[in-house]
Amino acid sequence: MTSEKPASVLSILLIFLRLGLTSFGGPVAHIGYFREEFVNRRKWLSDQSYADLVALCQFLPGPASSQVGLALGMSQGGFRGALAAWCGFTLPSAIALILVAYGATLPDGLISAGVVQGLKLIAVAVVAHAVWGMAQNLCRGRIEIAIMLAAACAMLVMPTVWLQPALILLAALVGWLLLERKADAEDAHLPVKVSLVAGKRLLLIFAALLVLLPLLTALVPSAGLTLFDLFYRIGSLVFGGGHVVLPLLQAETVPTGMINDDLFLAGYGAAQAVPGPLFTFAAYLGTAMNTLPGWLGGLIALVAIFTPSFLLVAGVLPFWEQLRRRTGVRAALAGVNAAVVGLLLAALYSPIWTGTLHAPVHFALVLLAFAALQIWKLPVWLLVLLYALGGWLA
Repeated sequence: MTSEKPASVLSILLIFLRLGLTSFGGPVAHIGYFREEFVNRRKWLSDQSYADLVALCQFLPGPASSQVGLALGMSQGGFRGALAAWCGFTLPSAIALILVAYGATLPDGLISAGVVQGLKLIAVAVVAHAVWGMAQNLCRGRIEIAIMLAAACAMLVMPTVWLQPALILLAALVGWLLLERKADAEDAHLPVKVSLVAGKRLLLIFAALLVLLPLLTALVPSAGLTLFDLFYRIGSLVFGGGHVVLPLLQAETVPTGMINDDLFLAGYGAAQAVPGPLFTFAAYLGTAMNTLPGWLGGLIALVAIFTPSFLLVAGVLPFWEQLRRRTGVRAALAGVNAAVVGLLLAALYSPIWTGTLHAPVHFALVLLAFAALQIWKLPVWLLVLLYALGGWLA
């Protein structure tokens, strides 16, 4: 059963602020953190509804985990709830990266190597816990299990950006053709506080900005407008989430002379070390470019790269909720959800597992953290603090 009483805007802000301060490990880990917090602990939505939401955000350009957070905040508090969720989850890492851009802290000194390793170990356990729980709920039949395994194996053998949406589309087709068409469960609905008319308008605004901003930039020379156009375009067109946006940003900024390679790589390292979404790297670049005075450039770049996600999530959700109630669409979604579990399983191995577990003691610590989550139901934030402290003392 889902929670009936919507959360206040302040409580949404505080919940996501805690996640923004403790959610290390990148986009896949964030999906695990969100599931633990909002499905298992707070009962804001069912596992089925959460899986459907994750599947939708995999289709959209931009940061999938941040878009899931926006949708969760919107389901509880409308547009103000979405803004509160975004501020809480995004601002901690954005502020840290702006400080790095000012040169106040060197990337290697942000967090000690031991603390980073401890946080990465927790991320492995969180993702494993999410994959285990989602597989139990979403891959019960032989066809779903086959889809999950096929998606995982394909992603491990050919880890390309465009393979992920291709696999999701193929899984939708297989689900629509082969899976049983069941009526939607009542508790699987995600409350959407946006009308169909408002959704259409927001999608039109998204498309209009994508077309008109480059024209306006050519007609009106303005450093701020040029910066907004650059990051809005990247936020609108990048598929594959945070790990893809970093090399794309490098291609857009370093060869054009907006920032030198050394400064870019310094921020790149810092972005990997802070919690929260990797898209906050835009705040570092906007500050370091010196296009505008310091933090103002960082703020413009940050808002610009996330604006498409606001417009797309709020614009698509009303139509998504209408579509997903149809039995044929639900069968297709069952296939997509199984594929998403497979993609998470592949990501659990690479890059999360391969980039983190280098010694038997690492595996032992991951097992303990997994047991703490699965059996003893300890909160994730407590484990984050314990493993960070252990890494600092080691």
